[in-house]
Amino acid sequence: MSAEVRCDRSDLPRNVVLAGDARERLAELPAASVDCVVTSPPYLGLRDYGNALDEIGREATVEEYVAGLLAVCREIARVLKPSGSLWLNLRDVYSRKAGTGALPKSLLLGPERLLLDLMRNGWLVRNRIVWAKRNSIPESVRDRLSVTHEDLFLLTRQPTYFFDLDAIRVPHTSRPERRRSQGTPAPVSPYSTGHRGILQMQAAGRVGHVNGKNPGTVWSFATSAYRGAHFATFPESLIERPILSTCPERLCGKCGRPWSGQYSRRGDKLLRLAYQPACGCEAAAVPGVVLDPFFGSGTVGVVAQRLGRDWLGIELGPAYRGLARRRIAGAREADLGAPQDHQDGEQYGRINNDSKDRGKEVTYE
Repeated sequence: MSAEVRCDRSDLPRNVVLAGDARERLAELPAASVDCVVTSPPYLGLRDYGNALDEIGREATVEEYVAGLLAVCREIARVLKPSGSLWLNLRDVYSRKAGTGALPKSLLLGPERLLLDLMRNGWLVRNRIVWAKRNSIPESVRDRLSVTHEDLFLLTRQPTYFFDLDAIRVPHTSRPERRRSQGTPAPVSPYSTGHRGILQMQAAGRVGHVNGKNPGTVWSFATSAYRGAHFATFPESLIERPILSTCPERLCGKCGRPWSGQYSRRGDKLLRLAYQPACGCEAAAVPGVVLDPFFGSGTVGVVAQRLGRDWLGIELGPAYRGLARRRIAGAREADLGAPQDHQDGEQYGRINNDSKDRGKEVTYE
């Protein structure tokens, strides 16, 4: 599904890391300028990233933690296009002492508390994806089960939004059923509009959509293989689907409407064959923009760059900003096959873009 977007995008920085607190830097961005947000906020009480004492994740209670994230999401709602989506990677933690929001040893239910507040603030919770970790770190616990997953939530601001399911379809694993005889009607629920489409596919010898099936809400990926200094780097494979499905690779540079993609499956590979304008503006195309307000080591930037999207990061920690610059620059060199003219990773981003801000760390005072 898609929705037409009209907005002024000229003042939005692209392919840069903004230095500072997400709550402050988001407030400086233009409204309705970002196509999608993919982010993983700091977990409550699990890491000390060495930044300000009031940074998100260092709160004394789960209520304060949720309030901080809610403030960030209010600004995300402002900068997100009406057709945009928010992908929020959250992990619950256990209470370690009384007064944190739950009895000791109980889950704090931080994600659930935040989601309820977001719903009250007008967000639609469209999906709860379970990231099943193939190589989760063992826990030294004897009175409960080890936690081997995290949640990834898809939220939108309106019922109609951009979502390209065809871009993330996966191969079918089942085989076509034997055809029913003409005298055996297919079972139909009293609430169903019928199974005409399914019957037509079965008659054609297919088990589903020609380009593959919906990937569902349980995604099995190993944790990140990146060995940088950031402790909570989420894997590139986890965020490929969010970017491919909710950030258009191309949009009309005049009206902002996403171009339409055509796909074809060749074995295990899904190929994008062509893009076509969905409007009559006859204007040049521009890339969609992915925002990560908790940029960390820059995984969102690495993946967005590889998938042909522009990106924008916000990061409080100076060490991580430098780490992200070097990592994105290295990924770009690997994609191009030759080193680029840059110093210490400060030149990075998409190719052939003349923006004066591209490739620099930007601090707005």
